[in-house]
Amino acid sequence: MITFRYHLVSVAAILIALAAGIALGSGPLDDARDTLLGTSSSNTADPGLVSFEDGFAERTGSGLLKDRLKGQSVVVLTVPGASQGEVKGIVGDLQLAGAEVTGEVELTSKMLDSAGRQFAEGVAQQSAADVPGVSEAADSYGRIGAALARALLADETAEADPTASTIRSAFSEGDLISLTTPPANLATLAVLVTGPERAGTDDRSTVIAALAGALNETGKGVVVAGPASSSTEGGAIKAIRDGAFSTSVSTVDVTDTASGRIATVLAAASHVGGEPGAWGTSRSTGGALPQ
Repeated sequence: MITFRYHLVSVAAILIALAAGIALGSGPLDDARDTLLGTSSSNTADPGLVSFEDGFAERTGSGLLKDRLKGQSVVVLTVPGASQGEVKGIVGDLQLAGAEVTGEVELTSKMLDSAGRQFAEGVAQQSAADVPGVSEAADSYGRIGAALARALLADETAEADPTASTIRSAFSEGDLISLTTPPANLATLAVLVTGPERAGTDDRSTVIAALAGALNETGKGVVVAGPASSSTEGGAIKAIRDGAFSTSVSTVDVTDTASGRIATVLAAASHVGGEPGAWGTSRSTGGALPQ
């Protein structure tokens, strides 16, 4: 049973639960979310509930997010299978919060396939040989992630320098990343948007988790966000929460709702403030959203 003693529940979540005909406290908040999205046993979304949730988030988002990321810049990372609608919503909410979105970069299937680890590591070492953290990293994805971080992130927003440009070019030419919207500047924070769980792809989720851990060492770090199923077996959010970076990399597992995308930006603000956490469904240790 979820009560206020265990989770901070947003006004949006309360109204959604009530609209779904579910008494708050009679069952997990996930049930309300599943009813909203049509992922329950009936598998039929109620268009009215979806419209309500979207409209409520649109009307309340500005007030909740205003200036939360003022002075920060964010590069948005995606993986194959991530919902473009969710990515677009997160980008818009980041901008509502005052962040500069420097660009969008996809980590390709080749990057996330562990069979290509040696190739990716070779690209990282050749293009970023003199970058601190690359040669010192304890494992392959630590080196790959450190190189990628140098290409995209910095302690302060700054124009991409020759080293960053060289690494980006090498990773792009090696088909390890796709510069969907090439970042003009180095960002202070990364938001990595993942997709739903994929049966039999635990290995890919482990790669995402390892890269996120390495990216988190540069600038203000990284927030990884995905839909509710991403925190179930086979999902990237679950891999992060179960792994070595569970307390250092922030995660959100409700990007498949408009209010969940707002929660992602609130999580980014908390992470920048030095308070990482795990938010979203009842599988999240931090509750619905940051306090």
